[in-house]
Amino acid sequence: MSCFAYRFVSHKPDLPVSMTEHEAAVMREHVGYWQDLLDKGIAVAFGPVLDPAGAWGIAVVEADSEDQVRAIRAGDPVIREDLGTIDFYPMPGAITRPAT
Repeated sequence: MSCFAYRFVSHKPDLPVSMTEHEAAVMREHVGYWQDLLDKGIAVAFGPVLDPAGAWGIAVVEADSEDQVRAIRAGDPVIREDLGTIDFYPMPGAITRPAT
């Protein structure tokens, strides 16, 4: 099992303050999607990053393969609805707390 970090960047740098109703609905689905992954023990953490240069989102997951990581990204509502991009990066030296 390896850790990977995801970085979500919206096509709209001001998305948190300029969301349309449709975008807000997709973002609620996005949060639900990641909450489900957290509940299943796949996601370790996720949430927004309030970077002064523009907000973006981060998630860290534990996965068996890069194929699984790609499938998680493909299933994210923000990707299906083309609200932005999600890049992912391996974290080969990640130090995590023990599973509880």
